Amino acid sequence: MDKKAELTALQHQLALLQQAMGRQQQSVVIVLEGPDAAGKGGIIRRIGWCLDPRWLHVWPISAPDESERQQHWLQRFWQRLPQHGHWAVFDRSWYGRVLVERVEGFCDEAAWQRAYRQINEFELCLQQEGIRIIKIWLDISAQEQLSRFRARFEEPAKSWKLTAEDLRNRARWPDYQQAKQQMLDLTSTAHAPWHLIDGNDKQQARLDCFNLLLTELRPGIDLTLPEQPALFRDFFAAHPK
Repeated sequence: MDKKAELTALQHQLALLQQAMGRQQQSVVIVLEGPDAAGKGGIIRRIGWCLDPRWLHVWPISAPDESERQQHWLQRFWQRLPQHGHWAVFDRSWYGRVLVERVEGFCDEAAWQRAYRQINEFELCLQQEGIRIIKIWLDISAQEQLSRFRARFEEPAKSWKLTAEDLRNRARWPDYQQAKQQMLDLTSTAHAPWHLIDGNDKQQARLDCFNLLLTELRPGIDLTLPEQPALFRDFFAAHPK
């Protein structure tokens, strides 16, 4: 089976899993983090293509707006948590506090140092309330990132993806790598571990992500399709083809 066909099969399995979790009122939070151009958007699109959008919400997270800056920094994430039986996918997340905000100086050191404990407590609270959390770090090399930046620059239809912030962040690659490692060390917990996926091969990374989601979310979920109600069986028995 080639990778495209394999991905299609995994998408079908994930769609059935979403339906089963919806019937059982099980909620999911998926966090996708990684360097710019790591392939987060491509994975999120492929998740969105196979799941029922009525029970899925994708949250692209950027810098807080003026109103959000007047709140507790986690408040905007609390407001985006899924309802029972729904899934929420975060394209970047509360981890910005210990990544970009730390590296770029958007918050002071005391704030980002404090954030590790706050994040762990936040995620423990979600887990205790029955929300399943999958945290994925999609990793690429500096050389692969440069290659993808160049491809965006040279392709007019994709040039909008390349921003000044991408180049600014790349200039501080060592600082981001240090922040990433400390984040992984301090926030990979028993109730919400980090899963590292090699993103240098886009197609393989997508397969790895879907396999991970199925492996982590299936346990404890009854995948048996519900029996048709007697009302429907009787109706169609009375109206044969």
